[in-house]
This record gives sequence, C-alpha cells and structure tokens, in this order.
Amino acid sequence: MSLDDKISDRVRSIPKSGIRDFFELVQGRDDVISLGVGEPDFATPWHIREAAIYSLERGETSYTSNLGMPKLRQCITDYVLKQFDVAYDPASEVIVTVGVSEALDLAFRALLNEGDEVLYHEPCYVSYNPGIVLAGGKPVPIQTRAEDHFALMAKDVEEAITPRTRVLMLNFPTNPTGAVEPLGELEKIAALCVKHDLICITDEIYSELLYTTEDHVSIATMPGMRERTILMHGFSKAFAMTGWRLGYACAPAVLTDAMMKIHQYSMLCAPIMSQMAAIEALENGAPAVEEMHRSYAMRRNLLLGAFDEMGLECFPPGGAFYVFPKICEFGLTSKEFAMRFLEEESVAVVPGDAFGAAGEGHVRACYATGVDDLRTAMERLGNFVGRLRDVGDMKVAG
Repeated sequence: MSLDDKISDRVRSIPKSGIRDFFELVQGRDDVISLGVGEPDFATPWHIREAAIYSLERGETSYTSNLGMPKLRQCITDYVLKQFDVAYDPASEVIVTVGVSEALDLAFRALLNEGDEVLYHEPCYVSYNPGIVLAGGKPVPIQTRAEDHFALMAKDVEEAITPRTRVLMLNFPTNPTGAVEPLGELEKIAALCVKHDLICITDEIYSELLYTTEDHVSIATMPGMRERTILMHGFSKAFAMTGWRLGYACAPAVLTDAMMKIHQYSMLCAPIMSQMAAIEALENGAPAVEEMHRSYAMRRNLLLGAFDEMGLECFPPGGAFYVFPKICEFGLTSKEFAMRFLEEESVAVVPGDAFGAAGEGHVRACYATGVDDLRTAMERLGNFVGRLRDVGDMKVAG
C-alpha cells in the first residue's frame, strides 16, 4: 500500500510554504541573521501578557461563545469604527477566529462553490492561493508591478473578471511588498465590485503600520461596499501577538453566520486566554503600537538608505514591515540569490517567487529585526552584491 496514493488531489496539488522552507533552513544555526519570517521582534507588551496571566489565575479556562467573548466583540467594533470608520453590530457581525488565517479559510469555504473564481493580486501572502484551492475555488492572480509600486490597477481587475468571478481578495498594506493602494484606484475597484456583484475579502492586518502621509482607507467604507465586504484584521502584527493566534472578521450577519457554521464544527472558539489578552490590547495597547511603529519606520529608513548606497533598486514601501528589493541585474533567480546569500553571508531572505510568479526577480526582507542585526545584514548584503557585480564585470570584460 502506498500512503501517497491516499492523499487528496487538492492537498497534493498545493506547494509547501516558500517562507517556511527558508525558515527551516536557518533553524539550529546560530550564525544566521534571519530577515525571513514576518514576525515582530518585540515581545507582546507586558500589560497584555499580564491580562492573560490574571485570567488564568482566576480560572478562566472555559470555552467561549463560538463568535467570541461578547466583551471582546464590543471592543473590536469600537476599534474598527475608530480605525476603519466602519460600524458593525458586535452581536451578529463579528466573528473571532484563530488568527486571520482561520478567518480566510472560513470565508473561502463559506463563499465558494466548486470552480468559482477568486481574483487576488500578486506578489501576495503565501496562503491565499492554497486557501482558495482547498475551498474548491479557482485562483486567478493579477500581476502587480514594481513601476506601479505594486499597487493593484483597476484596469487589470476589470480585465480579469469573468462570469465565474465571485470574490476579490485584497491585502493592503501588502505582504510581501509593503505596497499601499492609491485612493483613486481603490475607488475604481470598489465600483467594479458593485457593478459585477462581487464579494470583497480585505485583509488589513498591517493597517496600523503605515509610513505615508495619507491615512489608511478600507474599501469597506466605499459606496455599496460595506454590504459586500468581509473586513479581516487581527493582533499579530501591530500588537506583536503572533503566538496568541487571534484574529477576527467583520461582515454582514448573513456572512458571519455562514463562517460561524464552519468555525463551530472545526475550531469551536478561539482560546479564552488569547481573547482576554486581546481585550486589554484594544483597550490600552495604543501607546505600545505607536512605539513599535516608530521603531519600524526607523528600520525601514535604515534599509532603504543602505540599498541606495549599494545601488540596489527598491521602491519605498508604504506600509507593513518588509522591503522587496529587485535583484534581476545579477542574472540569478530569486531562489538562487537567496540561497547563495544564505550560504555565503549567513543572512536569510525569502525568494520573491515564494509569493507568486510576479515576485520573481525580487527578494523579501523583513525589518522587524534588531537594529544591530539589520546593520550587519546590510553590510553583508553590500559585500555580496559587490562580489556578484565584480563577477559580472569580469564576464563582460572577458
């Protein structure tokens, strides 16, 4: 008997995460500086951890409502109204999930019939394509371009829409590029969703981490969009709570109810300790978020300055905590570049093609890493690209 033959075709068809492949390569190596995994280097602020500790000491270890604790859902709607300028009913239009990843899975499975098309922009977070496939949908990537600062162009969305298109998936600010969406393009895309009766899923996990003069705008605020949008957010990035695994989705009640049906038979509910911590984060976490944001902005500028000095092309990311420099000049694939950089200089970055074909020719570096390590990594990158250019010059001269 071959156990390989027992694996479902859907699971067999999806690749393992390119990010995790590189994460596994650096495990157990003390000499490597990792700019690979998108995780804050800050510990969760103490007052948030303390809230969870106190909840455990009080013996609060039970299940909660499938939708999440009522107090947390009220805190979420208060926060979303302030952060995104969209009002939701905490009793019926919010579902608390085990990270935004679960929220995405619930939304795809609640919305898609076999073969329904989901449009999404690439380069993108690695889970979108497999999540669509696992829900029986058909992924339809739309390429974004460096010359557009990796923004999604409405004309490209319009060209991709077919009679089978059911959902548009957005993520701004974007992982891996740090792109933000221009307001004019977002308005045009919203109009297309209304015109073609599309549901929009918008993953706005990096919305607090902006480095532009403009405020973050959610597509859910646009005319005709609140009633057709699932707005997703969570605590991992801005609040440095990756390991707490807590996210949420806000949407019209008929959509959250459909997601809840799946959630109650799979996860049941998010852990109560994480929910207690999240209440504290939303009520009192703003100063820590602002402090971390200032630190990320400084690190972003450090990397962009280093790239400029070494002549490495990279557009200034408008949000998140990633840079996506272009490495085409060296005649290497993104994976070859990343592997050689790891082997020769002990610095880990993620190949751009891990985020879809549109990412080829780039690598992603996460600057949610200690400043001293970032400076050392940039010195090593300067040495590395210098050697690659010297070799290139020698080939030309030869």
